[in-house]
Amino acid sequence: MGANPWLRVSPCSPEACVRPAEAAAGPVRRAVRLAAAALVLLAGIPLSLVARGARTARRGRIVTVWARALLRALGVRLDVRRGFAFVAGSPVTGAEPEEGRGTLIVANHVSWLDPLVVAATVASRPLAKREIGAWPLIRTLAAGSGVLFIDRERLSALPEVVGSVAAALRAGDTVAAFPEGTTWCGRGMGEFRPAVFQAAIDAGAAVRPVTLRYREGETTSTRGCYVGDDTLLASILRVVATRRLVVEVTRFPEVRLARSGRRQEERGALARIAEAYVRTGVTEQHGVMERETPARSGRAGVTVLRSPYLV
Repeated sequence: MGANPWLRVSPCSPEACVRPAEAAAGPVRRAVRLAAAALVLLAGIPLSLVARGARTARRGRIVTVWARALLRALGVRLDVRRGFAFVAGSPVTGAEPEEGRGTLIVANHVSWLDPLVVAATVASRPLAKREIGAWPLIRTLAAGSGVLFIDRERLSALPEVVGSVAAALRAGDTVAAFPEGTTWCGRGMGEFRPAVFQAAIDAGAAVRPVTLRYREGETTSTRGCYVGDDTLLASILRVVATRRLVVEVTRFPEVRLARSGRRQEERGALARIAEAYVRTGVTEQHGVMERETPARSGRAGVTVLRSPYLV
């Protein structure tokens, strides 16, 4: 297992990490949330059939609306923020992305909710493990949202996955990936594996780091995590039993590097820079970000900061 870069192990487990809710939802609220979520899931079946035959832009809008509806049904609120650019010794931005290319979104991985959260904030195609394609309902929904699948047990499939992501980026799609390769409880994170960043380099696409932080009030919450030997049902029941669960989404500026011709060095550098951004959002939380408003949701300017995580 240790030789396979797709298979990662985190130290998190439900027993060690999950804490009681600061404010628990009553049985009626829980039942209503579960019923509402079931209705949204069922509504997703005809929507997925429509989205499968739709153009990229329309498919993205359909998936975004559906993802927001499911999060709302589960009682999860979105708080989207803008993170600032920073440098530590040298610029982190370089050549402009090629015209018509999509963006590779990379985020820390906490929960099964994460792809929904990303889709609810930006139209994107998630990169997901192949196993979820075996679940009948999820398979139908995944087909409509344009999911790209990874077989993490087959290292030989890695070039094919990178090629598929690069092709999607060249076609103008935004792809969301979670390069840690496993989930953490949200109070920490693992290292980013560099393989998926090669797709952005090959496609001439930019990388946008995103931090996901689940919280109750202003306190980091582990109620939404999906770690260790946790079951999907147990995680869902924790989510609907938690009042005022918020997922804070911090979107950092796009990262680009001028090509040097040294593929391994380029993807390694991109992985380290993106991880530094995301890790800063996890640990400092409010130190380099502000809430995003409609008037300020475009490209962010550059603020020079120092971070101990950029190496």
